[in-house]
Amino acid sequence: MPELPEVEVVRRGLAAGLRSRTIAAVEVLHPRPVRRHPTGPEGFALTLAGRTFTEPRRRGKFLWLPFADGDALLAHLGMSGQFRFNDASDPLAPNTRVLVDFLDGGPQLRFVDQRMFGGLSISVGGAELPAEVAHIGLDPFDPGFDVERAVSQILARRSGIKRVLLNQEVVSGIGNIYADEALWEARLHYDTPAQSLSRRRARALLVAASQVMEGALAVGGTSFDALYVNVNGASGYFDRSLHAYGREGQACRRCGRPIVREAFMNRSSYRCPGCQRAPRASSAQRSTRVTAL
Repeated sequence: MPELPEVEVVRRGLAAGLRSRTIAAVEVLHPRPVRRHPTGPEGFALTLAGRTFTEPRRRGKFLWLPFADGDALLAHLGMSGQFRFNDASDPLAPNTRVLVDFLDGGPQLRFVDQRMFGGLSISVGGAELPAEVAHIGLDPFDPGFDVERAVSQILARRSGIKRVLLNQEVVSGIGNIYADEALWEARLHYDTPAQSLSRRRARALLVAASQVMEGALAVGGTSFDALYVNVNGASGYFDRSLHAYGREGQACRRCGRPIVREAFMNRSSYRCPGCQRAPRASSAQRSTRVTAL
């Protein structure tokens, strides 16, 4: 699933191609991406006609396209959702689901989604901040992001630190890839209890996450396959700079030990067993183990 850098790349591309353009017509080629609309595909298309886009917005991994009338188009990219700009005469890419034409006759906006876990929906009054996104925490790139507040929220959690990083209500935008990369940078095991960290280490972890995502954004994000591309169809290149994620069996670039992959929350977690050692069991955990024996 796209994380903050990938979604920001898409947002910037949409801003350049959508700002101040008015929708002439919408064609829904498959109903599933607009399944949340109460009046179905035809109603969805009629609802959008005549509306004018303003500046696309993002919070963490969540993207919305505001209209000048105060509503917004929520975009759920899911695992494989893409926005593409094409001339109306261009052949349709496989899995094209929605077409948007504009009054200016310029490039058409197309929503492409192979797996169709994503979709488009209307957020009434959601131009500034959709109600559907209001519970999501700020991300490190947001001007209002308070590092010290985020540190306090992290230290208040008993879960392993990676679970906390992936909790979008604490800090948004960080997914599996950039959590593994930030933890590698900070030399932390993913199961280290969040509340056991010092403020200094928690702050350093957030700084590492921000720096990793800035680096990814600079090269267009991370693309492992054709399911993530920007609005012009180009892939990102940060996969070439990854230190942990996806590097199972390869030498750690810091200590030389082979990177390992371990099961984590129905997915995989990558770490260096030398630089990111597993936390020691607490006295309570050791006591429980002895009692069980």
